[in-house]
Amino acid sequence: MGARCTTYISVYYRGTSLVSYILSVNMKVLMRADTHFDIEVPRSLTSDVNYTWSQVLAAISVSLGSMVIGFASAYTSPALASMAKPNSTLHATDEQASWIGSLMPLSALIGGMAGGPLIESIGRRTTILSTAVPFILSFLLISFAINIPMIMAGRCIAGFCVGIGSLALPVYLGETIQPEVRGSLGLLPTTIGNLGILICFIAGSYLNWSHLALLGAVIPVPFLICMFLIPETPRWLINKSKHKKARKALQWLRGEETDISREFTEVEKNTNQAEKDDGSSACSELFSKRYARPLLISIGLMFFQQMSGINAVIFYTVRIFQDAGSTIDENLCTIIVGIVNLASTFIATMLIDRLGRKILLYASSMLMTLTLLTLGTFFYFKSRGTDVSEYGWLPLMSFVIFVIGFSVGFGPIPWLMMGEILPAKIRGSAASLATAFNWSCTFVVTKTFTDMIALVGSHGAFWIFGGICFTGLFFVIIFVPETQGKSLEDIERNLTGSGPKVPVRAVRRMSSIANLKPMPISL
Repeated sequence: MGARCTTYISVYYRGTSLVSYILSVNMKVLMRADTHFDIEVPRSLTSDVNYTWSQVLAAISVSLGSMVIGFASAYTSPALASMAKPNSTLHATDEQASWIGSLMPLSALIGGMAGGPLIESIGRRTTILSTAVPFILSFLLISFAINIPMIMAGRCIAGFCVGIGSLALPVYLGETIQPEVRGSLGLLPTTIGNLGILICFIAGSYLNWSHLALLGAVIPVPFLICMFLIPETPRWLINKSKHKKARKALQWLRGEETDISREFTEVEKNTNQAEKDDGSSACSELFSKRYARPLLISIGLMFFQQMSGINAVIFYTVRIFQDAGSTIDENLCTIIVGIVNLASTFIATMLIDRLGRKILLYASSMLMTLTLLTLGTFFYFKSRGTDVSEYGWLPLMSFVIFVIGFSVGFGPIPWLMMGEILPAKIRGSAASLATAFNWSCTFVVTKTFTDMIALVGSHGAFWIFGGICFTGLFFVIIFVPETQGKSLEDIERNLTGSGPKVPVRAVRRMSSIANLKPMPISL
């Protein structure tokens, strides 16, 4: 007589009882109560994470590109302050300063559009590698500039490379890192990118704009060297029918002693299936009624992310503290903001899968709204001649809370949800559209920020940003779905109405991949 029982099997890989080699299997079996049996688990099912040094090297190598991007993004804040000093060799007008700050995101928009064809034609690794030398040249052009147009030209070159990198870096990591270590290694680009911002802020307090750019020309050198040490992604090589090189690249990434047969077969199968499903009809259906809701939600999240004013805060940090007349040294303030920015990366990673997306977006909206309204009120009373010297700590405190609020919600979540809610058929074209829209908003905010201050004052600018953040709260409440613990198939079915809605299935998500965009946009 058979008896149904629940059996837990612990499999010890190579006779080791380490947790990383233990596989727990929960299964239902029919068996006699006195029956003894053995179950052999194939080696390919074990989490063979013993050979991750090569993946660590790959993640660090591309993440060094994030450091360059972070440094380039933050450069304008200390550089413009340095140019405003009497002993500076170059001086920029307010109009020129606004263009220096906004040319990078505008060029990044063009670079992002060019990056898509590049990663498909010459490969992910080659595309990333091709940005290193132009990054060096851009900073050298700025460092030895004898006029403002040379600085603008350098910012254009840097911005173009930033746009390419923001697209290529997450694609490379997504195609090379195995799931068992994706959570930890996926955090590296954002962390190292924010480290680049912090380095720029610290160095900017000691170096003038020219020497700071010279330092920026040195930072890409380790990135350039390390990129020669890692292979192209196996998926792209398979796409180009270079199966022998693809197997060699996958073997290097997983370790020489790892059996990659099963994974390689799956990659081949998925790549071939993607080629069959990738038709020209995806672009024609991009704006169809069926896909309107997920597309508009993704674009809406990008809008509220950028219109929170985050890049205006990053690009013009020093100037804002100077205008505030803060009793704390403005360069020290920027360093503190940079440290908080770096620490907030870890906070977001710990909370994003525990509390859910919408809860964090609620908290993010409210924190940013309160701090921006507080900053606006501070600048309002200052503009009316009120003595605010005893509240000189308020701008720094508001900035710190604002950065924390942005980093735990509207920083990483729009990028995470873009990958979750966009249907598979239009995911590539829709993601490109959402990314281009994000860079467009970045350009608008950074270009108009100084003009906005001249028109409505600093208090008015912060109140406007605060009002947009408050509106974003209602957008999240009404339109944004909760995606925590839901499979991509169920999310697509519920958003597009293709088939009956079904109970969601819990899946393991590596949410740190959402932070792969190595920009201040994803602090």
